[in-house]
Amino acid sequence: MSDFSTARRNMVDGQVRPSDVTDHRIIDAMLALPREVFVPEDRRALAYLDLDLDVSEKGAPKRFLIKPMVVAKMVQAADIKSTDNVLVVGCATGYTAALVAKLARRVTATEGDKGLAAKAAGILATLGLGEVSVVDAAAPEGAPANAPYDAIILEGATEVMPESLYRQLGDEGRLVGVFAMSTPRAVIVTHSHSDFGDRPLFDASVPVLPGLERPPAFVF
Repeated sequence: MSDFSTARRNMVDGQVRPSDVTDHRIIDAMLALPREVFVPEDRRALAYLDLDLDVSEKGAPKRFLIKPMVVAKMVQAADIKSTDNVLVVGCATGYTAALVAKLARRVTATEGDKGLAAKAAGILATLGLGEVSVVDAAAPEGAPANAPYDAIILEGATEVMPESLYRQLGDEGRLVGVFAMSTPRAVIVTHSHSDFGDRPLFDASVPVLPGLERPPAFVF
C-alpha cells in the first residue's frame, strides 16, 4: 500500500468516521479519490491532514480545500441521491466536486479563479469524471444555466445570505454551507413551495469564499 493510500485510510478512519459520517457511499468515495492530485505538488504531504489546505497559485488570492471532515458531514447532510443535479460553489481544484460526482447524476462546479477552474477541469477529466462541468464564475453567481439544483454545497463559508443561490434550488432542494454571520456553523437551507427554511447542523469554521464576504462597515 502506498503512503498516500495509507494516509487516505487514516483520514477516513481518524477524521471522517468518528464525526458521525455513516453513509457508506461517502466513505467509499473518499477512500477511492486520490486527494493528493488536487493539491500542488509541494504541498501533497499535507493532503490528508485535518486542515483547510491552501491550493492557491503563487501570487493569487488564497483558495482552500476545506477540511475533509467538514466536507464529508456537509455532503452527508445534503442527502444526495443518484438522480440529483448538484452545484458545488467555489470548487477550488475540484475535490468536493469529484466526491459529489460519485454520488449524483450531474455536477456543476463553479470557481472564480480562472487558473484554478482550468486546473479543476483538467484533474476531473484525468480522473474520468466527465459528468462534472466546471464553470468560471464568482461564488454569488452560481450557475443558473444548469439550474434548478437538487442540492447546492458551498466549498467555504459565507458571511451574507446567498439569496441568488437560493433561487437556483429546485423544489425540495437543499443548500448546505458554513454560515459565518455570527458563530460559524454548518447550516442546511431547504426550499419548499417558494419558501426557505434553515436548520443548524454543527459548528464549523472554514475560510470565507471570495464574493461572499460581509460588506465593509463604513465609519464616519
